[in-house]
Amino acid sequence: MTATCIAVAAEIFPAKPVRLIVPFPAGGGGDSAARLLVQDLSARLGQQVVIDNRGGAGGLIGMEIVKNALPDGYTVLLSTAGFAAMPALHKRLSFDPARDFTGVITALSGAYILVVHPGSPFKSVTALIAYAKANPGKLDYASAGNGSTIHLAGELFKNMAQINWVHVPYKGAGPALTDVIGGQVKSMFASATNGLPMIKSGKLRALAVTSAKRSSLARELPTIAESGLPGFEVTGWYGIAASVQTPKVIVAWLNAEVNHVLRLPELAERLPAQGLEIVGGTAEAATALIKDDVARWINVLREAGLKQE
Repeated sequence: MTATCIAVAAEIFPAKPVRLIVPFPAGGGGDSAARLLVQDLSARLGQQVVIDNRGGAGGLIGMEIVKNALPDGYTVLLSTAGFAAMPALHKRLSFDPARDFTGVITALSGAYILVVHPGSPFKSVTALIAYAKANPGKLDYASAGNGSTIHLAGELFKNMAQINWVHVPYKGAGPALTDVIGGQVKSMFASATNGLPMIKSGKLRALAVTSAKRSSLARELPTIAESGLPGFEVTGWYGIAASVQTPKVIVAWLNAEVNHVLRLPELAERLPAQGLEIVGGTAEAATALIKDDVARWINVLREAGLKQE
């Protein structure tokens, strides 16, 4: 599509459904966050916003689809902290999050919960760390895949606790959580969206939250920082990103419409049960967050000694 065609298309945007690529399978925290936004956003745009789950390769498949799509605003990405970590994890990428994408908006954020199977002996973070130190390589944790925010949280925890914590990547948070519930893997950082119902039903035991402060959803749970790892903080965020070549008028339009959705009372009522908080803001701030997190995770994973694939 030529620059002239894109400019003309921008004037009538949106003239057809918008495809939101979620780079993980259905059932995970990212998928849940996307579905919270889509219904109200479709109504605002006057066009259906279609969720297209493209899991695999830690999110790379979905990210590459958006990078290679026409930069016309009709194919956008559900961006996450894991998206910004890709340069830290891979030597050769077909894209650079900070160079090839522009942030449309950072929509939502939320903490994770360190969970274990209820039949495990671990009832605190300190007990888990003590076991890992006494039994190197025998404690494992599941993640939604290499480069997912859950994986990043695990590597940060592993480095700060100085333990040999074995990473078991899955093709999405849903399958990972299923295996922790089944006892095939011992632990995991679960999103509040998926973890809280399992915790309340007794299928998982919660040890701590990853945020800097205790969560209003479960104030009885300590933070990891107050459980022996001061300074530990990982907050997942969910936003929308598009090709850097997307016309600024389309980016601005999408940003304004998502910000409107985020201000809807009905959305605010649904968020606490999902363990999420509203962020919102400008496209420039969303782009800056992507760039800042690219640098942050490069440093974290370098310090953790994680080799790039």
